[in-house]
Amino acid sequence: MPHIEFYRHNISEGDIKNAAGVLRSIFLTTGRGVDDFEKKFAKYLGCQYAVGVTCCTGAMHLALQAFGVKPGDEVITTPLTFVATSNAIFHSGAKPVFIDVEAETGNMDANLIAGAMTKKTKAILPVHLYGQMVDMRKIRKIADQYKLKIIEDAAHCMEGERDGVRAAQLGDAACFSFYATKNITCGEGGAIALNNKAIAGTLKKMRLHGLEQTAYERYEKKFSSPDMTIDGWKYNMNNIQAALLMGQLSRIEKFWQRREEIAQRYEQAFGNPGINFPKTLPNVKNARWSFTIWVNPEKRSEIQEKLKKKGIPTTIQWSPVHLMTFYRKQYGHKPGEFPIAEAISKKTITLPLYPKLKNKEVDFIIKNVLEFLS
Repeated sequence: MPHIEFYRHNISEGDIKNAAGVLRSIFLTTGRGVDDFEKKFAKYLGCQYAVGVTCCTGAMHLALQAFGVKPGDEVITTPLTFVATSNAIFHSGAKPVFIDVEAETGNMDANLIAGAMTKKTKAILPVHLYGQMVDMRKIRKIADQYKLKIIEDAAHCMEGERDGVRAAQLGDAACFSFYATKNITCGEGGAIALNNKAIAGTLKKMRLHGLEQTAYERYEKKFSSPDMTIDGWKYNMNNIQAALLMGQLSRIEKFWQRREEIAQRYEQAFGNPGINFPKTLPNVKNARWSFTIWVNPEKRSEIQEKLKKKGIPTTIQWSPVHLMTFYRKQYGHKPGEFPIAEAISKKTITLPLYPKLKNKEVDFIIKNVLEFLS
């Protein structure tokens, strides 16, 4: 019986060699290595600027602040995602205002945005769930009509596209994750992609205490003392992280192709027996960060336990944010407010999906899922 890991990264010996080269150098923190990665990442996404940071949560926090979200504002988002999205809004001093999701994709339902708006609404923070983009054209029209900012949570969606549009191309900014399980990784890390030169400059200051100069610029100028001109945090990416990411970024489409092959293998196997899973819509390139199936909620724990005994790890993505203890206490949320998101959260199981997963392992997963769901 094989033992299958839930996830394996794609860091190669070449990537390790690149990182070791940085470790042998004198400069480890934010420097030219980060600059090089930012340029390459922006080019890959088809936008003008990218700003490397410590994590996607920090990316969203900075982007919300840079685009003017303040205490007392409201930001419309989805409850069906990881808590980081809402936490970034909360720590900006704003209130996360949830709307329900689409039944067939799990993505936020753009048709519900207008009904959730108040005079305090300042921005929309959509999440491209599991790798499938939300309807950004529709959201852009709403944002333009009501003069709102759009900060995309694209943690799952580096390779994604919908109707010819990629993350950061219609939003004011898109925020990405290089966490350990993401499609390219440096363990922890993130980036903000955008097309606004002035805001990009502001973000580079904000990620490093609001200082006018980076450590590398100070090093080149013989450690001159910098001025702090705006509020800031400690969110800067370092050269070691950038070195690990550079090679992976060159191989990202190759990784995606394998992820797509595995996802299609799952879909073909599970489609015939009528097992439900989020539908990839027409004109969408799904980034395929994860693959989830939707099962009978009453049998989910039993199915997960059976799969575990067969050496197949699974997880749940996600429990609804509005029902987390903190957010229930903070805003008085109760079960039943967002019935579609809550229903999906009760029935979802995420299966292994990563390029190093072998076909025989995929087939073993499929065989056991079908057996336990029959």
